[in-house]
Amino acid sequence: MLIPKKVKHRKMMKGRMRGKAYRGNKIAFGSFGLKSMDTSLVTSRQIEAARRAMTRYVQRGGKIWIRIFPDKPITRKAAEVPMGSGKGSLDHFSAVVKPGRIIFEIDGIEKDTAKEAMRRASHKLPVKTKFIVKE
Repeated sequence: MLIPKKVKHRKMMKGRMRGKAYRGNKIAFGSFGLKSMDTSLVTSRQIEAARRAMTRYVQRGGKIWIRIFPDKPITRKAAEVPMGSGKGSLDHFSAVVKPGRIIFEIDGIEKDTAKEAMRRASHKLPVKTKFIVKE
């Protein structure tokens, strides 16, 4: 699973996820991509599950790029703990995904194989996605 080696602050404010992605919204490395259509927090476990689904389908063929990184710490209070007494402890890391963001890219395989691999990966993610081809 993807986690940052080091973070400046252990706990981060929730913030708001408004607007669309202006960075990482074009295919840069591969020939095919999986583009996000809505906003969500994607956990490192979801990214790993999607990556595994893709690599299993293409049977170690082609090259896959993960274009998002989970660098936002998400905290959680323990079960049955009363309110108050501060913020909860670190639970997992998430990536903020906005509409238009390229999540995965793939190259070195046929279009129909890439489309099916991306479809399988999209089922593991909490965002609506679209398969795109580099112009």
